[in-house]
Amino acid sequence: MNKNTIFKPYHINAAHEDFAGNQGIGRYVFMPGSDGRAKEIASHFDNLQTKTHPRGHNLYCGTLTSDGMKIDVAAISSGMGCPSTEIIVHELYHLGVKRFLRIGTAGTLQPTLVKVGSIVNVQASVRDEDTSRHYAPIEVPAVASLEYVSSILLAAERLKLSDHIHTGTVHCKSSLYARELGSGPRAPENNIYLNLLAESGVLASEMETATLFIQSQLYNHQLMQQGEGHAYHVRAGAILGIIGNFEGSREADQAVKNSIQLALETVKMLAAQEL
Repeated sequence: MNKNTIFKPYHINAAHEDFAGNQGIGRYVFMPGSDGRAKEIASHFDNLQTKTHPRGHNLYCGTLTSDGMKIDVAAISSGMGCPSTEIIVHELYHLGVKRFLRIGTAGTLQPTLVKVGSIVNVQASVRDEDTSRHYAPIEVPAVASLEYVSSILLAAERLKLSDHIHTGTVHCKSSLYARELGSGPRAPENNIYLNLLAESGVLASEMETATLFIQSQLYNHQLMQQGEGHAYHVRAGAILGIIGNFEGSREADQAVKNSIQLALETVKMLAAQEL
């Protein structure tokens, strides 16, 4: 893409200036899977402004304050799955976003260790999906930014959530009902695969992190060629609340609430290092 071309998004009602701020770094963006959760995250913002879109990827812009420092932030839904995430991440990056933090849910692959109500701080993602393969060969690992991983741990300590946090690798898939929940004629094969992942120490299963990390890694590489400093880096992380099923429970609801509080505090911790 010609750097002089004005990028026009088709799935977000936003322009480049909407994401400016933070001394050239741009807004720190919270990216849950649903608009409802994006709106819930945005309820913690000051100076909230909303820009709606017919597809439901509504943009919530505002600020957070930490130790007297104003931090420019935004929240927007990625939608479900890697194909939707790929579109939103692409459009956000080309509108100037360089900081991505996914807040989502996942199913545990380690039920005796990573229990319902826990939170996973994602270090890396198994690329069991097709979207990221269109960007990079499968041998390239999908890895979170160290700055986010460490900031999440620091934020968890500050919020006294360290006992609820597990840091490690998650599984990112294209199919929920077949790959994870056993629907269809390939259920035995899929169960064997998930057991193999569990025996390999993979903590949980979700549907968005692989493409988020791969895209962020590639964008980071591109941006680093253009200059030095925090404004020339793209960083991405993910916080996942562990839920048992889709019926809801007190523990699962608390995991989601804790994940949001942890995400807000994480951005404050990271901003304190960068601004």
